[in-house]
Amino acid sequence: MKRRDFLYGSFAAPGGVLWSQTVAFAKSANSKTIDAKAFRASRRFADLPLSRVAYVERGHGPAALFIHGYPLNGFQWRGALQRLQVYRRCIAPDVMGMGYTQTPKGQKISPETQATMLVMLLDSLHINAVDLIANDSGGLVAQLLLAKYPGRVRTLLLTNCDVDENSPPPQFLPFIEQAKKGTFVDEFIVPQLKDKQVARSPQGMGGLAFTNPENLADETIDTYFRPLVETPLKKSQVNEYAVSMGTNSLVAIRENLHQWKGPARMVWGLKDVLFGVKWAEWLDRALPGSRGIRRVEGANLFFPEEMPDLIAEEAERLWNDKSRTKGVLW
Repeated sequence: MKRRDFLYGSFAAPGGVLWSQTVAFAKSANSKTIDAKAFRASRRFADLPLSRVAYVERGHGPAALFIHGYPLNGFQWRGALQRLQVYRRCIAPDVMGMGYTQTPKGQKISPETQATMLVMLLDSLHINAVDLIANDSGGLVAQLLLAKYPGRVRTLLLTNCDVDENSPPPQFLPFIEQAKKGTFVDEFIVPQLKDKQVARSPQGMGGLAFTNPENLADETIDTYFRPLVETPLKKSQVNEYAVSMGTNSLVAIRENLHQWKGPARMVWGLKDVLFGVKWAEWLDRALPGSRGIRRVEGANLFFPEEMPDLIAEEAERLWNDKSRTKGVLW
């Protein structure tokens, strides 16, 4: 364990007592689980120049923006929203091509345009700056947003995601090839909707990206995949977004990351074969304000959905890190 990892864990929540009391308060204040029905009822839409963006908003105070992975949507963050809404105005949008966001035909969909869209969303909600939390391709978009709009990000919490030269990871290339042929949705998504056990199998999203695929509920699979197959346009946009991720856009922003000095923290699942922990270590070196890495044994790519208590713990600690106001460098 690196020294600053140890120091962060030691000092972010003094004695552990304050944090345990905070968690207890958060759980008692938000005992009702946000299920698919509740999430759907909370969904709002923002009519932006690029898209009609679906998002869910919970809580009040300083804003936190949650960016989901591919091919998921904002539902990925429901557990984190439930726990963190007592501290932040939590916003979980569906990016273009995913979920329930409606993007017009001809609108380019790429990680760069996703970052632009998210800033437009913040503008429409009169939000100047956010605490940014992201996973998977959402982490790619988060880094691009940070590079182009550094003043819009207060803190950065990244989980397993694209980093520098590992974008896209080699294991994602077969899916990109399917998308180039226009067959990704029909060959990968549709079979999992027809048979939910396929989604939980080693060949499905569950086995590939979840820590405990057997716990993947039918309603979760439907929430993620049903909107992706509804129209030929949506299918083509799902494919387009995958193809766009075949071009590395992160190497070019190395210097931008070096220059951003805000508080950052990496929380990394060690079971994930796409984004190894060495890339969290790369971010730890690249970001001057890094508070280190939390390594999560046995956790796969989409663990933030399965372990919302862990995400809430790390987010709250990062947001309350007093050293960021004292100029302490670790």
